[in-house]
Amino acid sequence: MILDKDGNISIITQEKATIVELVKKIEALYPKFKSDNIIVNLSSLGKISLENIIEFLQISNTHRGNKLSFVLVASNTNLNETPDEIIVVPTLKEAYDIIEMEEMERDLGL
Repeated sequence: MILDKDGNISIITQEKATIVELVKKIEALYPKFKSDNIIVNLSSLGKISLENIIEFLQISNTHRGNKLSFVLVASNTNLNETPDEIIVVPTLKEAYDIIEMEEMERDLGL
């Protein structure tokens, strides 16, 4: 797991471990970046199943409940199958765009 910071955005990149191991690491280290928007970059892992995406649902709901963005980047997944409760985009640029839009909505009180 590689952790980078870009302003108020923490970018977590996964290279080797399983999705379940990654979710456990994120939960363990969560206090370190709980006040940042979070991007989890899974694009280097190849095909990501719906079951793997759902592993992030609880932490995503918690983070979004705190009025912060949580976005998964998974280029090799069927985006039509992902639940509406979790945001999955195919590129890092789109993840930044989502965070920017959500910050504007929060600023406007939407």
